[in-house]
Amino acid sequence: MSKRARYSAEFKAKVALDAIRGELTLAELAKKHGVHPNVVGQ
Repeated sequence: MSKRARYSAEFKAKVALDAIRGELTLAELAKKHGVHPNVVGQ
């Protein structure tokens, strides 16, 4: 069984800023940053 991923505050901020810009969809953002789309939505 794998453990949950822990993301740094810097990584979270980078993803959040990309999401706020609205240039990419959640799926595109997830692929760009290598995370599941649900993680971006949260």
